[in-house]
Amino acid sequence: MSDPAAPPEVKALIQRSHALGVDPRVTNYAGGNTSCKVMVTDPVTGAATDVLYVKGSGGDLGTLQPDGLATLRLDRVRALRGVYRGVEHEDEMVAAFEHCRWGTGGAAPSIDTAMHALVDARHVDHLHPDAVIALAAAADGEALTKECFGREVAWVPWRRPGFQLGLQIASLAADNPGLRGVVLGGHGLTTWADTSEACQAISFEVIRRAERFISDRGRPDPFGAVRPGFEPLPADERRRLAGELAPHIRGLCSTDRQVVGQLTDSGLVLDLLASDAVVRLAPLGTSCPDHFIRTKVRPLLLDLPPTAPVGDLVARLRELHAAYREDYAAYYQRYARPDSPPLRGADPVIVLVPGIGMFSFGPDVRSARIAGEFYVNAINVMRGAEALSTYQPIPESEKFRIEYWELEEAKLRRLPPPRPLAGRVAFVTGAASGIGRAIAARLGAEGAAVVLADRDTAGAQTAAEELGGADVAVAVEVDVSDESAVAAAVREAAATFGGVDLVVNNAGLSISKPLAETTAADWDVQHRVMARGSFLVSREAAKVMEAQGLPADIVYVVSKNAVVAGKGNVAYSAAKADQAHQVRLLATELGPLGVRVNGVNPDGVVRGSGIFEGGWGEERAKVYGVPPEDLGKFYAGRTVLGHEVLPEHVAAAVFALCSGDLALTTGTIVPVDSGVPMAFLR
Repeated sequence: MSDPAAPPEVKALIQRSHALGVDPRVTNYAGGNTSCKVMVTDPVTGAATDVLYVKGSGGDLGTLQPDGLATLRLDRVRALRGVYRGVEHEDEMVAAFEHCRWGTGGAAPSIDTAMHALVDARHVDHLHPDAVIALAAAADGEALTKECFGREVAWVPWRRPGFQLGLQIASLAADNPGLRGVVLGGHGLTTWADTSEACQAISFEVIRRAERFISDRGRPDPFGAVRPGFEPLPADERRRLAGELAPHIRGLCSTDRQVVGQLTDSGLVLDLLASDAVVRLAPLGTSCPDHFIRTKVRPLLLDLPPTAPVGDLVARLRELHAAYREDYAAYYQRYARPDSPPLRGADPVIVLVPGIGMFSFGPDVRSARIAGEFYVNAINVMRGAEALSTYQPIPESEKFRIEYWELEEAKLRRLPPPRPLAGRVAFVTGAASGIGRAIAARLGAEGAAVVLADRDTAGAQTAAEELGGADVAVAVEVDVSDESAVAAAVREAAATFGGVDLVVNNAGLSISKPLAETTAADWDVQHRVMARGSFLVSREAAKVMEAQGLPADIVYVVSKNAVVAGKGNVAYSAAKADQAHQVRLLATELGPLGVRVNGVNPDGVVRGSGIFEGGWGEERAKVYGVPPEDLGKFYAGRTVLGHEVLPEHVAAAVFALCSGDLALTTGTIVPVDSGVPMAFLR
């Protein structure tokens, strides 16, 4: 939220940050920082005090708010020159910033704080624009920078971010009054001015000039010739094959920690993967520190054409993954020092599959998406550098110093602990309304990526948006009784999030009639949706689960009617009994794969229930001789606990079964009925 008490300069800083942070080509998510220096009155002494407001560590320019700014006394930060012990002691300086806080201090200061404080200009921007980093990561970047900008923008060779870099930039700015900024070799751009408006204008002007320079001077085909057979597949075929490969890739990339995935198949990505150049460029990895912190030092590149048999693609991916892990462990051993943080895992974050696209992985969808966005930034950088010269990122040893820097480790320690279902992908049928919607909401709130599968696409889409949109949930249309539609929906879930490891068979309907009035059509439709539908979804999901090789859950939303012989309900109750036995059968068969199969038996879920709203409530009320509006109270009154059951109660039971606390429970069905003695399981 905007702080009405913030000085006008801070309000302008927030506006400038948003303008710069909205375009990922200007700066990547949570990358870069902006600042202003403001003269304020010390509330204790009444003296005028110069205060530095600078974006804090880990914050995002595009969404920055005043509480995301670190606030420090400028005189104290500049006084740190007297205690700075040199580049081998950079980490001390971030700790020293804590002694320079102004007031409550705001957010944690970042390692880039020094460059903002030491440059005399009142406003400073530090950004990671793709076009500028293309110059910074080119083999002859210094000469290209001079050709592009003349004396207006200087070149600073690669130096790890920190106090020494701030001193170097400040010295250049002081010695060259006409200087408007610097290109930081292998890193990014820093600009400055004495007003916020001028600083923003200079930043955009420098970036646009770099873009024009690449466009006017660069080669039109920087990635070179297309490799025969590695061209992009047609969109439909690409998506289908992505859905088949994704579970295998996700399983491999979850060796150290379970992750979810995202697929990027933009023209830029597919062009690189189809080119001769990718074989040379991919092993070089990314350049900008923010890039490889998110994407690891380099991606895994599949070296087979997309037309190869799927079995061959999977086998080769397994070989390459094993080699990647060995190479990454060796990389760590080459450069790790006794005080280095421990190895964080050797699995790739980015997997490049020619003809199909880029898979990116993370502990949640947002992290996976952002990792993919960072690699797109890296591709833009490669493209620009290759157009002008040759892409030449910083040395591998320097990448390690950044990736395993204690200051980066401190950022990770500040992250909140993962939620119970982080890294998992849930597929919930009948999720557009009622119990299914409540289950989807609970699983999403607990950290899962959720696929809401329903015939009611609009309702499922609305529910997905309410859960948080594409970073949490997506909707897919499916008729669970249609074999090909179920296969397509599960495949789409895998293409979207990398796989499926938590299935909730919830789709259902009910027609309440006495035996004599129950038609064959009534019987068939309920068995098609519930018995057949659950079977089809479980079968297709089990294929994905086997491919992943990860622990998984299938949960059936059954019913008290599966075990209690109610009146006028033969078709529904028989279908539910079928589902209940599927739980036992599949638990036995899928257990060796690490798949647990359980169920819940709800009863009397009237409020918020799609089935009851569809006419079932009136039919059951008629059977029991109560007004429809009193049906929930009637059901509650016949229970041991005397409480009405709501969709949220069913969702809580589903979560309990798949949260990990019941890791050795399979083949069981949990009643969620407030205690119905006739339904006690024996």
